[in-house]
Amino acid sequence: MGKDADPMDEPLDLDGFLPYRLAVLAARTSRMLAAAYQARFDISIHEWRIIAHLAQASPVTVRDLAARTDLDRPAVSRAVDRLRLRGLVEKAPVSTDRRLVAIALTGEGQALYGRIVPLARAFEARLGDADAQAALMAGLDALDTELDAMEAAARAAGDRNADQSDGDGSSANQPQSGQP
Repeated sequence: MGKDADPMDEPLDLDGFLPYRLAVLAARTSRMLAAAYQARFDISIHEWRIIAHLAQASPVTVRDLAARTDLDRPAVSRAVDRLRLRGLVEKAPVSTDRRLVAIALTGEGQALYGRIVPLARAFEARLGDADAQAALMAGLDALDTELDAMEAAARAAGDRNADQSDGDGSSANQPQSGQP
C-alpha cells in the first residue's frame, strides 16, 4: 500500500479482523464445551446457557434470559419449554405483572447444573494457565467496557436524531428510503 493509499480501500483480511475472530472463536469454544455435556446429559448449548444463568439468578423472565444469554426470545422460550418438559425448570406468573412468567431451576435442574459445572471448569482449565486466562479476561473486560461506551454513544446519537425529527417520525439527518 502506498503512502497516499486509503486503508479503507484495502481488502478486509478476516483472519486479522477482530470482530470476525471473536465471533468464530466464541462459537468454536461453545461447541467444544458443548461436546463435554451434550452427549452425557442431552443438553443443547441454548439449554446449558439458560441453566447456567438460572443457577446464578433465579427466577427470571424470558426477556431477562434473552438479554443474558444473547439468544432471541423465541429461542429462549423453546429451550425453556424443553427444559420444563424434562422437569429441570419451572414457570410461575410474575406477581407484579401477570403477563410475565418467572422461570427458575427445579431441584433436578440444580442437580444437573452441579454435575455439569465440573466439566465446564475442567474445560476452562485447558484454555491456558492462570496468567494467560487473567490476561485474556483483562482484555475481554476492556473490550466489554469499550462496547458499552459505543452502545451508549449510539443510543445518545439516536436520541439526538429523534429530537431532530421532521415531525413524521423520520430524521432530517437519516437517508430516505432507497438511499444507502
